[in-house]
Amino acid sequence: MQRKYFFISILFVFASITAQGQYWKDRLAATKNQANAPAKDLKREKLKLDSARARAQFCKEEEARSVIAMALAASKDQRQKAMVPLAGQKSYFGGMNDYTMDFVRSYITSHNKTLSAVDNRAKTKFPMMDNVLKKNNLPNQLKYLAVIESALNNKAVSPVGAVGPWQFMEETGRMMGLTVNGKRDDRTDWFKSTTAAAKYLNYLYLEMEDWLLVIASYNCGPTPVKRAIEKTGSRNFWDIKPYLPRETQGHVMAFIATASIFENMKKFISSGKIPEDYIMHPEMAPAKGEAKKAKPKPAFSEAEIKNMSIITLKEPLSLEVLEQELQIDRHMLEKWNPDYELFVMDIYPDPEYKFRFPKDKLDGFMEKRNAIGKKSEKYFKDLLM
Repeated sequence: MQRKYFFISILFVFASITAQGQYWKDRLAATKNQANAPAKDLKREKLKLDSARARAQFCKEEEARSVIAMALAASKDQRQKAMVPLAGQKSYFGGMNDYTMDFVRSYITSHNKTLSAVDNRAKTKFPMMDNVLKKNNLPNQLKYLAVIESALNNKAVSPVGAVGPWQFMEETGRMMGLTVNGKRDDRTDWFKSTTAAAKYLNYLYLEMEDWLLVIASYNCGPTPVKRAIEKTGSRNFWDIKPYLPRETQGHVMAFIATASIFENMKKFISSGKIPEDYIMHPEMAPAKGEAKKAKPKPAFSEAEIKNMSIITLKEPLSLEVLEQELQIDRHMLEKWNPDYELFVMDIYPDPEYKFRFPKDKLDGFMEKRNAIGKKSEKYFKDLLM
């Protein structure tokens, strides 16, 4: 009996030594793996941490809207990572600032009914969204993405099957932790879908490092955005914009306009018109002693009005094609039709567009209308190839 217990003790000791040996062997292997971790992964983790810290720091100062307060909130580089750009923000938009402000003016005029309806729904939805976004270290202006995605309708269903206020496709929704099956669809749940959207936006920001590229990626997926970046060699939205799907271009511009209007021009939603002298962003405020801008001149001269006719378009035509085929000054057409880009990007509120066109070119246009239509369609497609 004693011999039996002796052998059992030996076995326990041997097992213990083996287990300890395996434990230290595993620890050694883990240490080696950690030491050999690719520098790229470490850099990625550092970037993720820095971005999260920058966004968290910016969110703490979210109530402070002045340029000075923003400067105190974070460094210039961190602000760029954390900041959602709004119209009039010269430090971000640069030479495209005037274009962006003109777009916002056109957008509020053509979408004031929808914006008014959303404003009423937002009173109960935005506080929850602000809370979720802040907990996830995201700027709360990102809630306006749900406005252009669904007009804050949790029952919204797109033609391609995207569902809910944040318009998740089934696969993406599941990837972000939502349950989507025959009995339950979390995409329609306000809190769960907003939490999933915050997770997805953080993921996209880590990839794109710019909020306009994040909004573009949210609409069409990261792949088309990456292709446009490879094609142009630029990570600037304005450089890659022509190479993105027209719907995506419109999506980004609609987001800029919606965020800018709700943040800084909400009082003009009901009237649908922003006064010409209104300062859209603190960065546009004149310096002390600087003279105010003169009142704008009339949009069109008498000579222009006399040579102007209206043609109805059901599909957008390329201004470049019109310039080549009919020798029309493209810049004149842009001036005469300041909101035409809304129609080109498929965010115009009406299915048809009343296009201002020179009378002396009307006969030539009618002769070549079909050819111009086909060339325009090819032009838009070629931009994406």
